[in-house]
Amino acid sequence: MSDQQRQSSPSDILAAAQAALDAAQQVARSSFDTAIRLPPASAQLAATMPDLIENLAKSVDRLNRTLDRVDRMLTLAEPMLGMIDRLIPRLEDVAAAGDELRRVLNIIPGVGVLTRLAGLSEEDADKIAKQPEKNVGKGRPRR
Repeated sequence: MSDQQRQSSPSDILAAAQAALDAAQQVARSSFDTAIRLPPASAQLAATMPDLIENLAKSVDRLNRTLDRVDRMLTLAEPMLGMIDRLIPRLEDVAAAGDELRRVLNIIPGVGVLTRLAGLSEEDADKIAKQPEKNVGKGRPRR
């Protein structure tokens, strides 16, 4: 070899390295394409995967915020729900007293006329009259 061939300029070395890199990339592309061939649907799915993951992350974030909101609302509603739990037995007692009062009043003669004037149908009055008189005169039913 001569002295001219051994001495290369930096630009020659850079050009040779760039050519070798291009050749290696070309070989890698062709071998990758032949080794792994993806069907078009799989390629489309792979292309949309980053968007799907981003949308999933946003959905999980919205779900977490919604769960936090629901938790805060339940915390605020807890005293009200406790009050309703304590109020329901009293309301049931009032309804039972009203039913008992209707049964007692239906025993009195002439109440049928008053119920028709009040707008109750015959069926309603008959249902009330046929109900058993289990706690009549014994005071408020106990639970």
